[in-house]
Amino acid sequence: MNITLANIMPQPLASIQHGSESIWGNNVELKSGNRIMLNASSGKGKSTFTTTIFGLRRDYSGELLYDGQDISKLTPSDWTEIRKSKISVVFQDLQLFPKLSVRENLLLKNRLTDTYTETELKAFLEKLEIDNKWEQQCGLLSMGQQQRVAIIRAMAQPYAWLIMDEPFSHLDVENANRCLEIIHQRTIEQEAGFVLTSLGSDHGYSFDQELKL
Repeated sequence: MNITLANIMPQPLASIQHGSESIWGNNVELKSGNRIMLNASSGKGKSTFTTTIFGLRRDYSGELLYDGQDISKLTPSDWTEIRKSKISVVFQDLQLFPKLSVRENLLLKNRLTDTYTETELKAFLEKLEIDNKWEQQCGLLSMGQQQRVAIIRAMAQPYAWLIMDEPFSHLDVENANRCLEIIHQRTIEQEAGFVLTSLGSDHGYSFDQELKL
């Protein structure tokens, strides 16, 4: 699925000067299967990009297109299917259920599509060295542990695009690399693409494309 930003300008960012390389106010295409770094300083709209792409906000001018279709024409049923099988997100604030356990947070998402078994989900946790947190309430985890849970949860569905808003901000280099390894593998398996927003670090990963805000 190709995603096209056709002169998109979010209203809250309209008063800010944007460069000629910015995705805001220009025509930009996110090509199916590409692995993209979206680089920007704070306040330039990384979270706005994420929530706009996911259809959670409409306060912008221009057109946002999925495979040529204006998303403003999509129905609630369309969005249900898209969010279940086309686009997955790791939000900057993670949006985990703090009173529910890691197991409950993961299974709530996974049961929508039965993407993984419990054993497979535990294997992801083990790779990221948090398998001992399976029954722990998410609200009692460190931010770095919560980020790893949110990343696993986002991968527990089919997707054409994985959108991640600073998903490694509380992780050390080693844990960020572990996360990128499983994200890369999962994305390649599905012939999907991903967008990683960043304050500048490429985390040692070879991206297909770098965009700016």
